[in-house]
Amino acid sequence: MSVCGFASGLYAIGLYAIGFPGMPEMLIVLFLALLLFGGAKLPGLMRNLGKSANEFKRGMNESADDDELSDKKSDE
Repeated sequence: MSVCGFASGLYAIGLYAIGFPGMPEMLIVLFLALLLFGGAKLPGLMRNLGKSANEFKRGMNESADDDELSDKKSDE
């Protein structure tokens, strides 16, 4: 599905009115984060956010592997 098709699908169900964050919105969020946390803490916060996302992915993959293993055992 192309991006244009995806956007038209969202428009058809009424979700496109909310919109996706574009470059101006992302710059505003970055500016607010810089104001709230300061320049010194921001890299550490982003690093921790990345570690958390990786840990979440790892947990999801392990859960999927456990489900597949239990399905194979129940088939035998």
